[in-house]
Amino acid sequence: MAGTATTVSSQGTNWVDTMFEKTNTVFRANNVMGQIVTRFADTTGNHARANSTYNQLSAGSIAEDTDLTSEAEFTTANIATLTPYERGAISFLTDTRRENDPTVYNDLGNELGQAMADKVESDRLGTFGSLTGGTISTGGGTALTWGHLTAARTVLKSSKVPGPYIAVIHENAWHQLAKVGIPSSTAVNNVPDSLKEAVKSSWYVGQFGDLAIFTTANIAAGTLVTQGVFNPQAIAIDWRRALRLEPQRDASRRGYELNVTARYAAGIWRPKAGVQLKSDASAPTS
Repeated sequence: MAGTATTVSSQGTNWVDTMFEKTNTVFRANNVMGQIVTRFADTTGNHARANSTYNQLSAGSIAEDTDLTSEAEFTTANIATLTPYERGAISFLTDTRRENDPTVYNDLGNELGQAMADKVESDRLGTFGSLTGGTISTGGGTALTWGHLTAARTVLKSSKVPGPYIAVIHENAWHQLAKVGIPSSTAVNNVPDSLKEAVKSSWYVGQFGDLAIFTTANIAAGTLVTQGVFNPQAIAIDWRRALRLEPQRDASRRGYELNVTARYAAGIWRPKAGVQLKSDASAPTS
């Protein structure tokens, strides 16, 4: 009550749990890459995780009494390393704001969760430029087509990279693909009816043959952006500590410093299991 003297400790901090629930929910919901890459969560600390591959063997025809010639030693070679770092976001919440804004916990939890989600997502999306399974490019300023998208998938298949196959493209690039199925498009007569109906009914087409398609706005827009078509083994995230929210009281400012942190590594795991897909992803004008 306004007329009752209290200490800060007697006021309680149950609101922190409420805000963390919102922060964690937003963090988990607002990313594309979380469920479509390789995920590790079996250890803690800052030590690196390495991925190795064995040298490839070959077989040939042999006669009845031919003595097989010894191959090179069957050994491993390091192809990728995941090094964890701590990431975080911070905000300050005053007592006055808490007392006067009934939605502040929800709003601040949303902002902290979104900030961390954007950071984790950007770290994973930033690996596309390190995929070495091939490059399909439209050239600067040229729109992405279904042909380019399926070509990237075929490059993987031709290189004996197994499925599932996943494409992650910019939201603006998807607009270029989707609008060919809109009735006003001059190319609409060449588009299968199933694709036209899917675009008209839900806008997004999440599956094209055996290629799953995801869109994101966490890749910077531009006239030639790097996207990716890959097997989930191409990219990995290594969680060492999940999202954590810690309040710290600042009595002189009459409020709480709120720190959200996580420790993880995100990077390439099997570089040849992915293809770089480069195309225009400028903001649409039509």
